Amino acid sequence: MDLNYSTEELEFRDQVRAWLNVNLPPALKARVASYAHLSKEETMGWHRILAAKGWIAPSWPVEWGGTGWNPVQRFIFEEECGYAGAPQLPALGLLMCAPVLIRYGSQAQKERFLPPLYRGEEFWCQGYSEPGAGSDLASLKTRAIRDGEDYVVTGQKAWTTQAHWADWMFCLVRTSVGERQQEGISFLLIDMKSPGVTVRPVMLMDGGHEVNEVFLDEVRVPVANLVHHEGQGWTVAKFLLGYERLNSGRIAPSKRQLARLKAMAAATTDQGVPLLDQPRFGDRLTQVEVELMALEITNLRFLDQMRRTGQPPGPEVSMLKLKGCMIQQALSELMLQVAGPQAYEAYVEEGAYSDAGERERLLAAIASRYLNLRKVTIYGGSDEIQRNILAKASLGL
Repeated sequence: MDLNYSTEELEFRDQVRAWLNVNLPPALKARVASYAHLSKEETMGWHRILAAKGWIAPSWPVEWGGTGWNPVQRFIFEEECGYAGAPQLPALGLLMCAPVLIRYGSQAQKERFLPPLYRGEEFWCQGYSEPGAGSDLASLKTRAIRDGEDYVVTGQKAWTTQAHWADWMFCLVRTSVGERQQEGISFLLIDMKSPGVTVRPVMLMDGGHEVNEVFLDEVRVPVANLVHHEGQGWTVAKFLLGYERLNSGRIAPSKRQLARLKAMAAATTDQGVPLLDQPRFGDRLTQVEVELMALEITNLRFLDQMRRTGQPPGPEVSMLKLKGCMIQQALSELMLQVAGPQAYEAYVEEGAYSDAGERERLLAAIASRYLNLRKVTIYGGSDEIQRNILAKASLGL
């Protein structure tokens, strides 16, 4: 979609585009293009490149390293990174924990945690979901009992993304029991090197290791690591989830995937006719493209709201999470359709052999990515939960 940028915004876009063209490492860009699972060092290497430029945390206040960009500039920057094929930055620290600390953290917490987070020296994970508390997060059971100047934390967290990389976890725990489930929940910062913390891998169906179980066995956490007030962690959690869902649409990467999908469909024939010209395939592709354009317009509305009010969006941001994830899955399904049965065969072979050719590796990656993206309509609140939020909080049903 062609946006009506001002002259200054077009100049800013060109500046970002030129910088990415020079500073995004070609090998890293190639890894992203091939749908490879990036290592921690690859991910944090890109983080440190952006931090050295001063572009790692555009949404932060300037005094903590923010760029001072307005919402449109931030949108342009994210779009250009997506178009260029830059790695997706770890959002848990930069886009989720940091805004919480800036809004609710003490001065000491900000001074301790924000600078190393900015520089890419400490990696964060999120301790929210539990075996019995996923989308129904308020039913969590992990407990924290006050003992002098410490909380003693015992419980289990599930589906903890990149906990095996993490130095710190921001975690929801139950410090008391109230009349409502949301009462008595607190927000703690837990050092992952603390005695009693055990991380066990959970392998996904694409064979990747992204998520983990985290067991907390009488882990002592200083009271100084409590964010906001005891028993008021649900307020913090709702604030944080707004930021999580605002960044879950993945619009620019989806636009890049759409362009790639069109090119592949134009080059792939069925009975002598390119898939791109076949009505059934073309209708589905057009539908996804229109939905992606509508999602982009909706995202711009939220950005304009943030610019005018200075506040994160409310529950209506669930629209971005809901539709963005559906579009990601639809694109991966169409990509798999273009790749054909060879994609699955290559995926199986790639798991057994390491000398597959470039084409076979790409086919295997397409199949792997299709499997991996089954998760997106579940994490961060399932589709059913997003619809309930919209019905209740936005439509008043």
